[in-house]
Amino acid sequence: MNARTEPAQAGQDAHARPALVRELLLVAGLFLVYKLGRGLATGHTAEAFRNAHRVWDWERALRLPDEGTVQSLLLHGDTLIHAANTYYAAVHFPATAAFLVWLYLRRPGHYVWARRVLAAVTGAALMVHLLFPLAPPRMLGATGLLDTARVFGPSVYGPPSTDQLSNQFAAMPSLHFGWALMLAIGLIVATRSRLRWLWLLHPLLTLLVIVGTANHYWLDVLVAAALIGLALAVIRPARRPRCAVPHRRSEFRRRTAADRHEPVGAGR
Repeated sequence: MNARTEPAQAGQDAHARPALVRELLLVAGLFLVYKLGRGLATGHTAEAFRNAHRVWDWERALRLPDEGTVQSLLLHGDTLIHAANTYYAAVHFPATAAFLVWLYLRRPGHYVWARRVLAAVTGAALMVHLLFPLAPPRMLGATGLLDTARVFGPSVYGPPSTDQLSNQFAAMPSLHFGWALMLAIGLIVATRSRLRWLWLLHPLLTLLVIVGTANHYWLDVLVAAALIGLALAVIRPARRPRCAVPHRRSEFRRRTAADRHEPVGAGR
């Protein structure tokens, strides 16, 4: 580490890192809230299917693309659709957890901001799930879509009536897409690499996967994006402390300029 990079690194790490135990308790609390929402959603099957028909009709009225077009692309080969199902099942939680852990260790100031945004969006999403239960397109016969995870595997869901872990009638908004979008935005903001914009491939790939596997409607994605936008407008990232080196350099330049204009022999 040289003299040019050391002060900048110190400035980036100047934010206090939150206590690990408190952060673990917050995550556990969010999980308990999710489990509570799963229990409250029980018994709303009929309403979830009525809402699914409404959403499908709304999409057609808005002339949104047919989800079947994306699924047909994935169904060109067993390997491709199996990879999409695996991405849906295996990337969502681990990628978000790795994102938060990296920020916690390397960018604590940005970690607090990202955690607040994710918590706000997740809490708002749970409220929508309770107020507007929604069956995913894979369950709605009117869509003509396949439940690709059940047909080709792997699948993370069992029969909705016996699934005690997840709320399968919580299609809107899509937290898969919302979390993926926040991961990309967070890494773009927290890093300075020229290639950091490539992180946007993660939410784009997630979008294709969740629609192509018939787990979400287009409107689920739009609502998730709107929640992320609203949360980002309210919750701002912490400003990085100003580095002292540029200030000293500017002061040195001013003194040098003054010396150049000082008459010869002045002060002697």
